[in-house]
Amino acid sequence: MGKQTGAHIVWDWNGTLFHDNDAVIGATNAAFAELGLEPITLERYRALYCVPVPKFYERLLGRLPTDAEWQVMDETFHRHYAEHRVRCGLAEGAAELLAGWRAAGRSQSILSLYGHAELVPLVSSFGIETHFIRVDGRTGPSGGGKAEHMARHLAALAGVEPGRTVVIGDAADDALAARHVGARAVLYTGGSHSRESLERTGAPVVDTLAEAVEEAARLAA
Repeated sequence: MGKQTGAHIVWDWNGTLFHDNDAVIGATNAAFAELGLEPITLERYRALYCVPVPKFYERLLGRLPTDAEWQVMDETFHRHYAEHRVRCGLAEGAAELLAGWRAAGRSQSILSLYGHAELVPLVSSFGIETHFIRVDGRTGPSGGGKAEHMARHLAALAGVEPGRTVVIGDAADDALAARHVGARAVLYTGGSHSRESLERTGAPVVDTLAEAVEEAARLAA
């Protein structure tokens, strides 16, 4: 894919480029129903959500789920998410921002904890895959954090310097993953976390992807 130089963005997918809040809440509530839990609102979800995901369920259950419970909830979530996601689209202005960053001669990639086999065709379905020098989804079990995935992702990008890389995501875990590899992060309030939980990371927090790209350009200059 060629050697890259200069500023680089690593984009998160779910809740960042892909506006899938409705699908996430619908699938989460379907998983909760399997264990007899009450439905959750988006506001409560954003206040409590965290990675690794079993810790999120601990906040709701008052205990960590058993391995059997986790497998049921995880399988149920992904099955229902696949049904709900077809009604979701890109975040407002995302396609234009991706095209603009690329037109400026800068590079970008996607790293997601969504399964790789599902992620790649989904990205392609929006006609935006040519904007990225690499698209990586999760391989292996779900539920964990992004830090080690980020290390492997950046190692595979020829010429991309961590010090000029900015991770744009909607979760506190995105900031942790950026810190793990020596990159910076900008966190977006349109996805899975409340502003308060994002601000606790110390990373810049913005309300639009346009603001996120402007901040990324400043940080990576």
